[in-house]
Amino acid sequence: MPDVSEYCRQLETYLCQKNGGHLIRIVGPAFDRVCGWAEQGVPLKVACRGIDRYCERQQAKSGRRRPVRIEFCEHDILALFDDWRRAVGIVQTGTAEPPAARKPALASHLERVVARLAGRRTARSAAFEREIERLIAALDPLAADARHARGEARAAIVERLAELDAQLMAAAIADLDRAATSNLEREAHEELAGFGARLSPDARAEAMRAAFERLVRESLSLPTVRYG
Repeated sequence: MPDVSEYCRQLETYLCQKNGGHLIRIVGPAFDRVCGWAEQGVPLKVACRGIDRYCERQQAKSGRRRPVRIEFCEHDILALFDDWRRAVGIVQTGTAEPPAARKPALASHLERVVARLAGRRTARSAAFEREIERLIAALDPLAADARHARGEARAAIVERLAELDAQLMAAAIADLDRAATSNLEREAHEELAGFGARLSPDARAEAMRAAFERLVRESLSLPTVRYG
């Protein structure tokens, strides 16, 4: 488990920034709540994204806003933590797997994937950009077929998407330089630090792989091509 005092201090600092410099101490029941997040293994970055999500929603509302307290962000933080756990394949002992969000229709999923790939703003190496073009070319006919695919035909599309996703990740990882790879591996390690000995060596290795790949996607703005 991470150092709870440091975890709390960093969240307090981050929340202060989101509040325009207005410092609200995390003490009493709020501190106990944050300690619970640390004990569950909620990564600091996930907690910060939960704060971001709450603040963005409040900023969209008209009228004067009161300073945000950490307790207000709990729902968003825990929802993002469930998403993160699902992405890296972690189910905590004594808990059920968090319910998966309802999946979009297969055709809609494919359309969104193609749109995100085509709309990328930051170009990478020529080899990687050729891989993206090849991937889009492979996805376009699948998107058309997915609208009416049923049974074995639909299963074949889903299987093909898993293959294309693996190819995309292999190309993305190969395109990273050594420094970027090292930074993302360190970040993945930090994300999993809260689970310590709770994971077997095999489970931890798999979680590390999944956490690293998730961070690669995030850093390169890549969608998840596989379905489900």
